[in-house]
Amino acid sequence: MADFVLVHGAWHGGWCWRQVVDALHAQGHRAFAPTLTGVGERVHLMSPAITLETHIADVANLIEAEELQQVVLAVHSYAGMIGTALADRMPGRLKHLVYVDAVVPRPGESWSSTHASATREARLAAAQASPDFSFPPPDPAVFGLAAGDHAWVRRRQTPHPGHTYQAPLQFDPKQVAAVPRTFIDCVNPRLGTIDSIRPRVRDANFWDGAWKGGGGARVLELATGHDPMVSAPAELTTLLAACA
Repeated sequence: MADFVLVHGAWHGGWCWRQVVDALHAQGHRAFAPTLTGVGERVHLMSPAITLETHIADVANLIEAEELQQVVLAVHSYAGMIGTALADRMPGRLKHLVYVDAVVPRPGESWSSTHASATREARLAAAQASPDFSFPPPDPAVFGLAAGDHAWVRRRQTPHPGHTYQAPLQFDPKQVAAVPRTFIDCVNPRLGTIDSIRPRVRDANFWDGAWKGGGGARVLELATGHDPMVSAPAELTTLLAACA
């Protein structure tokens, strides 16, 4: 039995992991899928005061409250920022860090750092125009979703707290690299905002060489879109369980 913590990306909530949580439970594992402050069923807490540190605390406090050790921490998309922070701050609690088509920053970068200027400007303009400094979700078609999956995600997505977008994250790459890491590259279709991350995780010189060191890193490809917990839950569960 292993303990899994599954962290959703922007605009989503713990709801998106439903099928993966059920599958991991069926295998005898424990799986926790927290919803970050201000989104999903916690949308009533949306506030301009929410920052990246708020979301890091959401997940760190879950690990502490549930007294979890040797956690397989899977972080999706934006939550790559959160997973990187936790591996830096509490590496002894993590057994494996799984970046699921996620942001893998350099020290000092923000979630927005690798995005095209047009994307950054549009999201910041939307946040500025919002009373709670949030920006709206995209059409789930960009995640490769269609039919029922598309409709399910579209009606559940909520705006995302804007002050998480440009918040820089400082961390020690060697500390993070001490935790074994897997990057799951969702390649059919590829999401454009992750394109700049894909070469990083294949570069032996990333993090000044630390990425390939420490606990080791690998890249696995999954022939689905950016929301594999929705579009390919069985395949994603198999990859996650192997990390335990």
